[in-house]
Amino acid sequence: VQLQASGGGLVQAGGSLRLSCATSGRALSTPAMGWFRQAPGKEREFVATITWSGRTTLYEDSVKGRFTISRDNAKNTVYLQMNSLKPEDTAVYYCAAGSTLLTKVAAAYDYWGQGTQVTVSS
Repeated sequence: VQLQASGGGLVQAGGSLRLSCATSGRALSTPAMGWFRQAPGKEREFVATITWSGRTTLYEDSVKGRFTISRDNAKNTVYLQMNSLKPEDTAVYYCAAGSTLLTKVAAAYDYWGQGTQVTVSS
């Protein structure tokens, strides 16, 4: 397994969750890490991405100011801190790894985790 996502769950609107993505194998050598999400009946959409150094990030507009992506290279783990959650954030969240920095395009990512369910109740 290259990427292992965890941390999803059920939370009330306004609450917080922190997702984790542990990397292994060839995914370790890729400089870009990202999070995507897919709600039922919708296409997978970009959430956030971070460069290897962690100094540069990019967010989808609807999560700016609420979500924070970070990484701990010593632990080979990427995180997505999600605050002020809304019912529309409900989706399966996927972590991804690739060589193209700061891209929102899912096809640019080479490795994908299995997804973790986030459900936000109103």
